[in-house]
Amino acid sequence: MHPNAITVGFMNKNFLALGLMSGTSLDGIDAALLRTDGENFVEPGEFLNLPYAPKFRERLRSVLKGTEPIEPVERELTLLHAKAIDLLLTRAMLKFSEVDLIGFHGHTVFHNPAQLRTYQIGDGALLASETGIDVVCDLRSNDVAHGGQGAPLVPLYHKALAGELAMPVAILNIGGIANVTYINGDEVSLIAFDTGPGGALIDDWMYQKMGKPFDDDGGVASSGSVSKYALSQLLSAPYFDRSPPKSLDRDEFDITPIRALSIKDGAATLTAFTYYSITRAVDHLPNLPKMWLVTGGGRKNGFLMRKLSEALKVPVEPVEMVGWDGDALEAQAFSYLAVRSKRRLSITLPGTTGIKKPMSGGIFHPKP
Repeated sequence: MHPNAITVGFMNKNFLALGLMSGTSLDGIDAALLRTDGENFVEPGEFLNLPYAPKFRERLRSVLKGTEPIEPVERELTLLHAKAIDLLLTRAMLKFSEVDLIGFHGHTVFHNPAQLRTYQIGDGALLASETGIDVVCDLRSNDVAHGGQGAPLVPLYHKALAGELAMPVAILNIGGIANVTYINGDEVSLIAFDTGPGGALIDDWMYQKMGKPFDDDGGVASSGSVSKYALSQLLSAPYFDRSPPKSLDRDEFDITPIRALSIKDGAATLTAFTYYSITRAVDHLPNLPKMWLVTGGGRKNGFLMRKLSEALKVPVEPVEMVGWDGDALEAQAFSYLAVRSKRRLSITLPGTTGIKKPMSGGIFHPKP
């Protein structure tokens, strides 16, 4: 166990947990309620998204660039998470005292498993103090410290949801980074890894060139042309030939090959980079999935979804098709992982992060 990780297990109890996810996205905070035993019982509750104000988004972007001190931004980030919790519980007509546990991801500012380092900002002790609710945070570090990739963390929750689906099935999360969970039965068969860029590079391009946070529905990309040369340069990154489990930092890829392109052609080429890198992931799966279910913000990009379906040649559908909430899924997963951490159940597996054996993790901050 990670130092200070929770050491008391709780059996046969369904917890009301609240998950918070900002991850690598600069959009805002997702907050979701989930009643769960951390195993097979999952009952989703209310969900809320709190967008970042433009000024705070710029401060957070400056932290990622290393041009602004972390501590004041971390405090503001944490207080914004407390605000998201307040708004969510008001919407759900619940008292703070009715929530058993918070799973707090924080915002990733550095992730390099090769250096045994991953760093998410977010003050768990402050959040526990502000809310009066026990907090579990820093859910990646224990895995990374023991040689794992520390990502993806959501596969066990995907498995809990996917019990009745036709197998094998691939759950694709297109956030800032894209990752896939391959499910074909029990935990032992779970495979998960980061496939490559999700929306982060496209978002950065749109912000730099047009001052927009993202390419709405792929409208700019769909009006441009893909540079085959630039795309081949991007896809030549050694990451794609590495066997999973494997994970990425948001700034892993050098986009120099597209810098001379027009705004439209650059967006088209970066979008192609996302969907072609996802197709490369198929080479690392033992069998072809019967279906790909897509969650994360990328599923709302109609152009990206169409191109992905053409490239994979099998059904590619948003997770709403099977009754899941793609906006809430990751935040729900951190509710689920917080409960698993409290019960000392594994949150990472050899097939999902490359850790040698199933492992728990997380840092516990008790309410005052």
